[in-house]
Amino acid sequence: MWGIIKILFKKVLKKTKRMSKQIFIIVFSIFSISYLFGQTVEFNKYNFPNHKDQMSVALKNIKEGDKYYDNGPGTYHLAITEYLQANDFNPKNALLNYKIGRCYMYDNDKTNAIKYLEKAYEIDPRISLDMDYNNVNYLLARAYHLNYEFDKAIEKYTEHKNKLTPEQLTNEANLLDKKIEECYTAKEMYANPKRVFVDNLGNGVNSSFPDYKPVVSPEENMIMFTSARDNTTGGKRDKDSFYFEDIYVTYYEDGKWSKPSNSYDLNTNNHDATAGISSDGSILFLYKSSGGNNLYASKLEGQMYTMPNRLPNNINDGLKQSSASLSFDKRTLYFTSTRDDGYGGEDIYYSVKNAKDKWGDPINIGATINTPHDEEGVFITPDGKTLYFSSKGHNTMGGFDIFKSTNENGKWSNPENLGYPINTPSSDVFFTMAETGQRGYYSSKKKDGFGGQDLYIITFLGSAKPMKMGTDKILLAWEGNNTHVPAPGPIIEQNTILQGVILDAITLEPLQATIEIIDNTKNELMAEFESNSTSGSYLLSLKPGINYGISVNKSGYLFHSENFKIPEDAVAKKIKKDVLLNKIEVGTKIVLNNIFFDFNKATLRDESIAELDRLYKLLDEMPSLKIEISGHTDNVGSATY
Repeated sequence: MWGIIKILFKKVLKKTKRMSKQIFIIVFSIFSISYLFGQTVEFNKYNFPNHKDQMSVALKNIKEGDKYYDNGPGTYHLAITEYLQANDFNPKNALLNYKIGRCYMYDNDKTNAIKYLEKAYEIDPRISLDMDYNNVNYLLARAYHLNYEFDKAIEKYTEHKNKLTPEQLTNEANLLDKKIEECYTAKEMYANPKRVFVDNLGNGVNSSFPDYKPVVSPEENMIMFTSARDNTTGGKRDKDSFYFEDIYVTYYEDGKWSKPSNSYDLNTNNHDATAGISSDGSILFLYKSSGGNNLYASKLEGQMYTMPNRLPNNINDGLKQSSASLSFDKRTLYFTSTRDDGYGGEDIYYSVKNAKDKWGDPINIGATINTPHDEEGVFITPDGKTLYFSSKGHNTMGGFDIFKSTNENGKWSNPENLGYPINTPSSDVFFTMAETGQRGYYSSKKKDGFGGQDLYIITFLGSAKPMKMGTDKILLAWEGNNTHVPAPGPIIEQNTILQGVILDAITLEPLQATIEIIDNTKNELMAEFESNSTSGSYLLSLKPGINYGISVNKSGYLFHSENFKIPEDAVAKKIKKDVLLNKIEVGTKIVLNNIFFDFNKATLRDESIAELDRLYKLLDEMPSLKIEISGHTDNVGSATY
């Protein structure tokens, strides 16, 4: 540095022999201030007069690194390799340290990001490429924030804010205030973890590329997800140099998840992504960029999903539609969309099917759920009472956090953050619940990940049990290498799985039949769906402790009906119920199981109406059918009675 100053002064002195002493002092002061606040060592011959060859190599490394850097975050990992080689030659260049730190920020290595950003700040606190959000102060604050160093992050966010001009404050004050608020929220949640296990699905499923948007089959033996890997169909890259998205599938076999495959007809040369799946797995929702960032639906036929059909224009009327969740009765579709009538960014909307089986105009779910920030990854539980979604608004720890809201008397409650370790200072999004409610799946960019976003599985542990005095074994909630004693968390409502197959009673051939589930106590139709066309199998999630009726119908067969009660203690368990259907032939008998009388009365109870309606429908469809009805008493009452 002093060598450069001496050379420059010689040139100045030749031209300023007649300058006054006062002017000379001013010039010298300028150089002194520059030295004190900008001690960066440039890559030039004045600083390295005896290492020209090594400097030439370093400059080539920087040039190659800049090429990857300018391409965008998708190739930052390649830029790091080049930059580090140049940094080995000259570790005292502020801009180079800044670029390395910024690349590590996107490469999910926050520890190294902090190391190089701190070095850049130490050399020159003013270093920045395009100011504002890329200012070294702001990036350091983000790195501390993402690395759980919340107090340091608050300090740096505040320092950055205090150095902004009034004009910059107008644009950035709200953002910086929110970031500071997120740090305080994160401190609180990090100190009070929830009772869950959060496990990375491993490098057999996850990759060094972004992996996200899991949708899970009802049996939890298949996961379809979205990934931007280097083997995606078409091999294209977007403006940030990330590969285009493809849909991948993995199966749980022999105690582990299989290697993901994208050899699916659902993929094209453009962006193709998972968006959601119906609770019975019969309908898969997709996002496709071709034709305008729209939602599509694909039906399960046998073991394969059909070519997807675009949802109607009133659903795909926004700038972008990216996630979807279908109610258990398949009459209400919840989805995310960017529209002019929204509250800002992506919002959650819902559409209800009308009497003609067409999707009605979408309705914004409202300001209780939606914020001026983005909402994503919507999921509705089978009972329609709980909505899970991710948001950058509300009280997040940073980025997207997962929230839940409960529908109470037709109104959605204020969203509740699922807490740490499910949520982190990074983005946690695209949550989906397993049918039992015992496990959840989502994507997150955690410290223990393999690169971009990874797929994780959550195991909900329920409420805490009282500990015996003197015990030294404590169940821990954990994330990576961070362990914490769990505080009592929200109890996730867990259901029972009812599953089985529908078969021909004589041939035992699988049948595709219509299945109705009725809440007998309320005389309400809970769900209507079809068994698999190839295997005859079905699966659904039901609340325990309720008296249900099941009816199975298929053209040419007598319907089957029965009632059953799921015990209160059958949470997170599976109940198997196979149904054999008899063809309509002379002499065939059918038992009407859902006909109810009050004790010592001959009048029918209201919950019998649905069963009689099915019998009426059968007779109406087959007017020539002749039946004989017989009945008997049950065993209620005393022997004398």
